[in-house]
Amino acid sequence: MKRTANRVDRKTSRTVAAKFLRTSARHDFVRTAYVPRTLTRPQSGLAVHWHNGRAVPPEATLSRSISLTVKRSIDILASAFGLLLLSPLFLLIALWIKRTDNGPVFFRQWRLGRDGKVFALLKFRSMYADRCDAAGIRQATANDNRVTRIGAFIRRTSVDELPQLLNVLVGEMSLVGPRPHVPGMQAAGMDYDDLVPHYAFRQSMRPGLTGWAQCQGLRGPTTDQIKALKRIGHDFAYVQNFSLWLDAKIVWKTFGEVWRSAAQ
Repeated sequence: MKRTANRVDRKTSRTVAAKFLRTSARHDFVRTAYVPRTLTRPQSGLAVHWHNGRAVPPEATLSRSISLTVKRSIDILASAFGLLLLSPLFLLIALWIKRTDNGPVFFRQWRLGRDGKVFALLKFRSMYADRCDAAGIRQATANDNRVTRIGAFIRRTSVDELPQLLNVLVGEMSLVGPRPHVPGMQAAGMDYDDLVPHYAFRQSMRPGLTGWAQCQGLRGPTTDQIKALKRIGHDFAYVQNFSLWLDAKIVWKTFGEVWRSAAQ
């Protein structure tokens, strides 16, 4: 029964992803008559640039090209080193998950990567095996009865995200970038693609383990439209203002956010 349910969830995910890919080209980079003010304001100090109702793509300068090449090199070296260094922790978490609920250690979920390409994101499984949502449209909430005891801990400390170092190593993700969404993801009961003008603009870069929104505390379920718009606004700002220095700042601030979450 569990295997059948998982196959159905994966099939549903692929169907939603295919639908997104067919429709995103119609929505992306088209002039928008109304852009919410939340998207046009500076996002935690980073300006967001719009022109004639369009999100302004970053200039393809030589400096940016070199920075992106260095960024990818850092991703490869850091993810490989991280996987090696954290392998004992991975083993401990895997044994704990197995002891709590005898199901798969890892949870795979289809996410949208750079240019809308779909990939299988890896996480440590934090929910009971028969209650996982492979489609990912239903977000976890406080005191969610689908979450195991260890799942609550690894979600609060973001340890569940560490297997994504494999996604970084193979080039599907980066250490820093907009967090990858599931196809058809919703906020406040609306599809992001309908809620946010130029939503696909955030996919101009590889998605990240952490991003400008996450290090500013914009994490968790998006049940509020303003918070959802702020999160995407931070993603837009990151794409437009990317630099290696900004990446370093995001990583540093992320460690602080994780430390505060773990201490709660």
